[in-house]
Amino acid sequence: MVDYHAANQAYQYGPNSGGGNGAGGGGSMGDYMAQEDDWDRDLLLDPAWEKQQRKTFTAWCNSHLRKAGTQIENIDEDFRDGLKLMLLLEVISGERLPKPERGKMRVHKINNVNKALDFIASKGVKLVSIGAEEIVDGNAKMTLGMIWTIILRFAIQDISVEETSAKEGLLLWCQRKTAPYKNVNVQNFHISWKDGLAFNALIHRHRPELIEYDKLRKDDPVTNLNNAFEVAEKYLDIPKMLDAEDIVNTARPDEKAIMTYVSSFYHAFSGAQKAETAANRICKVLAVNQENEHLMEDYERLASDLLEWIRRTIPWLEDRVPQKTIQEMQQKLEDFRDYRRVHKPPKVQEKCQLEINFNTLQTKLRLSNRPAFMPSEGRMVSDINNGWQHLEQAEKGYEEWLLNEIRRLERLDHLAEKFRQKASIHEAWTDGKEAMLKQRDYETATLSDIKALIRKHEAFESDLAAHQDRVEQIAAIAQELKYVCPYGIISGELGSVPSSQPWLLLNTGRALQNEGFCPCCPSTNRQKGPRFSSTGMTSDSKGACLPSLPPCVGSAVQ
Repeated sequence: MVDYHAANQAYQYGPNSGGGNGAGGGGSMGDYMAQEDDWDRDLLLDPAWEKQQRKTFTAWCNSHLRKAGTQIENIDEDFRDGLKLMLLLEVISGERLPKPERGKMRVHKINNVNKALDFIASKGVKLVSIGAEEIVDGNAKMTLGMIWTIILRFAIQDISVEETSAKEGLLLWCQRKTAPYKNVNVQNFHISWKDGLAFNALIHRHRPELIEYDKLRKDDPVTNLNNAFEVAEKYLDIPKMLDAEDIVNTARPDEKAIMTYVSSFYHAFSGAQKAETAANRICKVLAVNQENEHLMEDYERLASDLLEWIRRTIPWLEDRVPQKTIQEMQQKLEDFRDYRRVHKPPKVQEKCQLEINFNTLQTKLRLSNRPAFMPSEGRMVSDINNGWQHLEQAEKGYEEWLLNEIRRLERLDHLAEKFRQKASIHEAWTDGKEAMLKQRDYETATLSDIKALIRKHEAFESDLAAHQDRVEQIAAIAQELKYVCPYGIISGELGSVPSSQPWLLLNTGRALQNEGFCPCCPSTNRQKGPRFSSTGMTSDSKGACLPSLPPCVGSAVQ
């Protein structure tokens, strides 16, 4: 394989170099300049330069005229009436020239050529010794000079490479592009191109798939030149402007012809590069637009999902239905903490990312001079913020309610336990009292025995009166339970009051009624009913209206 990045050798031209590019030869740059002057004098007498220019300039003109659907065959004759000359200038400049005259007389032709020359002069080109009459007369030298002037102005003058322009810019461009290729050393627009390697190097640098550069040989210039010209015509749309033999068989190829040919390569590749740049720019714009579209879609999706989550969560946080046990309420609190620890943080991140995406999207649209993004109705950032604020308010109220409910149930448990303990003590005290009171030993007792029984009963009544404080304490606990748990869930707790002692239930029930509380009845009604004495014996009330006992007490008494 050829090392395209090998260091280029400095070529010297001498009397024995034959114009080739070599590493030796023993000549000097002064010899080269002297020989170049000799070539200039020889070319003034050699018509080869005219042949090369005719062929090159004709091909160059046709490469543009074919865009207008026409061409020239003879560069001397076909521009004489000025019509195709004006058309050529319109094609290469992209501007409209004055309307040409269609007459066949000499004056019409001169006027048309003058319009073309005036247009050239309007572009800052000084035309020296070129007049309309010479063009109309078919003066080959003047015609070729005019075409060369046009080529310089419209194909070469605007070339700019690293602060150099025109001919120097084109030469520098060639040097930069061919620098990595060995056996190529572009120093001018004549000798440096004779072996054809420079043309092939230009093509290979831009389109390496078109040229097998490593198979080219420096000692086969005709093959090299034909290969480059054919590839350029077939794949790069650069017409063949010279024949390989015209270049090889000439001591020094015509500089103007080579420059014209090389400028076509420059414009072909720079045009492709500009097209590629434009395509990349378009791709970049499309990529930005696609990215913006993705951001819009992501915003809509994230906003919809977040708002739906908020709508589902708020009712759960606003649910204030209490549970009957501490365990159930503690499970609610654990679910709430799980919500705060696991479920909410990702939504906070989504909300932040949503706002970032929205602001980023609006910035990109503004920098691209595109209209601002308007989300769907109900999905604005303000809508999300309002929903989030409602969520946090519900969350705060829910947490406060949970803690209050747990404290209430803990207090309720404490009171219920206290009630059970006092009721148990009360029940233990009453154990055996009813059996004692139901004894009928007084029927066979003597007077002294009855007196003793009376004293015993009076002592019991005194003890019963003293025990009334315990009954009132139980009633007070029941009253507090009423306020702590207003849902009727504690009636079972009061079931520990002993139903075997009707007189005790009577006193307990009345104590509760005095507090306005019945632990197992939804309401208390005044009704006619039996009256109970302190001994537990019933007597007819004869319609006396007494506060009704709770069913739990009354049923036990009856």
